[in-house]
Amino acid sequence: MRSSPYWPVVTHPTLRRILPGFAVSSLGDGMAVLAVSWLAIELAPAAERGFWVALAAAAYTLSGAVGALLLGRFLRHCRPTQLAGWDAALRAAALGAVPVLHAFGALGIEGYVALLAVSSVLYSWGQAGVSTLMARVLPERDHLAGNAVLAGAGSVATVVGPPLATLLIAFGGPATVLAVDAATFVVLAVTFLVVVPRDAVPQPAGDTASRTAGFAVIRRVPALSGLLALSFAFFLLFGPVYVALPLHVSDDLGASAGLLATYYTAFGIGAVLGSVLTGFLGRWRMWPTTVGIVIAFGVLMLPLGLGAPTTVSAVCFGAAGLLWPPYSSLSTALFQRSTPDALLPQALAAGSAVRVLAVPLGTAIGGPLAAGLGAAGTLRLSGAGIALVGLAAAAALALRAARPRREPPADATEPGGAKPPAGAGSGAGSGVGVRP
Repeated sequence: MRSSPYWPVVTHPTLRRILPGFAVSSLGDGMAVLAVSWLAIELAPAAERGFWVALAAAAYTLSGAVGALLLGRFLRHCRPTQLAGWDAALRAAALGAVPVLHAFGALGIEGYVALLAVSSVLYSWGQAGVSTLMARVLPERDHLAGNAVLAGAGSVATVVGPPLATLLIAFGGPATVLAVDAATFVVLAVTFLVVVPRDAVPQPAGDTASRTAGFAVIRRVPALSGLLALSFAFFLLFGPVYVALPLHVSDDLGASAGLLATYYTAFGIGAVLGSVLTGFLGRWRMWPTTVGIVIAFGVLMLPLGLGAPTTVSAVCFGAAGLLWPPYSSLSTALFQRSTPDALLPQALAAGSAVRVLAVPLGTAIGGPLAAGLGAAGTLRLSGAGIALVGLAAAAALALRAARPRREPPADATEPGGAKPPAGAGSGAGSGVGVRP
């Protein structure tokens, strides 16, 4: 146990206070994935269900990107625990209002979508607060394992949450599930705002960041710009799968929803295993590993659209799920290592905003693609596109490695290329970055 890469994470005095609340909240989110759409189906007029279900799903995620863009001026000086705690508190309040209004017969579909949108306004900042906390309380060598622990909690929730939600919906309806989800966010808010001591997370010595500092540092540090472009393309091209896979199962294969559940379960089980394995990748070179994951993910998606036997395609989809948590954890660790400490919350929130937009945009594109190419053609395009994006990133890494490297000024970096201490600069021209 003590030799495990996860031991320093689970035994850290601050993280031991946080991880139970985070696990409980992740389980609530895993249940809400099913309940959000199901309650929209119940509330919407029968002829407009498709429109309102899509709008509810979008509202539950996209408002986080708006919050990242508009609230930097007010939140840039906040502590990581405040960012995460306020996000949890807002989610608890907005989602908690749903079952209350529903119980009194005062919840319409418009108000429901509005409450979902309000609940997610601080989502990007909350995620940035959690990742910043990890970066500040753990040494750099443990960042990947810390990110993997958080990803693992989410992966387990995607497997366990929907069956639990199904039981709750059968006995109390989808509004009951959202009540439970709101309660889990109360636990998380108390964890960050009360249980964690104020001085448990180190703060940078100085902070002169502007409202747009997060996007500014991403633009000025090539490593971050390239990473964000790679993530956006990856998630954008995966988005059509949410449209094409159900259509492929029902129309092309003539199968029931049980086969679709099998695919999603395989992906979820793979994600759980991937979360466990991620912490052991700490000695691998991070950039090549990240790019290799994208290439392999795209290749593993191809059997879905190439007419492979169902067993083969399900196994490949599960193997793709195995790669999902390592990519998430590695990309977050690269952000943590590439960004000056004082700008880390802003940069992470900006990056989260861009990534939050990618999957819904890809899902929206999936409809026209499926209509024009068919479900199988859309799945082939998605897999091939992801693999090509990864190959393009690999070529960029090879070109960068082949260029002669200029020596940075003596005062630009710490010995060995480490990033400057907190408050040492704004990130522009400071020699900060991650080399492949």
